[in-house]
Amino acid sequence: MKFIVFLLAVFVLFWLLRGAIGRRSKGDAPPPTTPAAAATPQTIVACAQCGVHLPRDEALPGKGGVFCGDAHRTAFEKAGAAGP
Repeated sequence: MKFIVFLLAVFVLFWLLRGAIGRRSKGDAPPPTTPAAAATPQTIVACAQCGVHLPRDEALPGKGGVFCGDAHRTAFEKAGAAGP
C-alpha cells in the first residue's frame, strides 16, 4: 500500500513539474490584445421615426434624418415629414 501511495505522489509531482515547464516555455507568446472596434467609440444617432438610438454606421440615411430600418425610412417619407 505504501508503494502505491509513493508511486501516486511521484506521478503527481511529475505531472505538476511538466505543466510548470510547459507554461514557462510558452511565455514567449504576445499578450492578448483587444479588438480595434471596441477601442474606438462610435457616434450614436437616433432614428427620426421612432427615436431608437443606434450606431451611425448601422443607420440608414434618408430624407429628414437617419433611420433604424428601411420600413421606418419608407413610413417617414410617405408621411411627407421631410425635414431640412
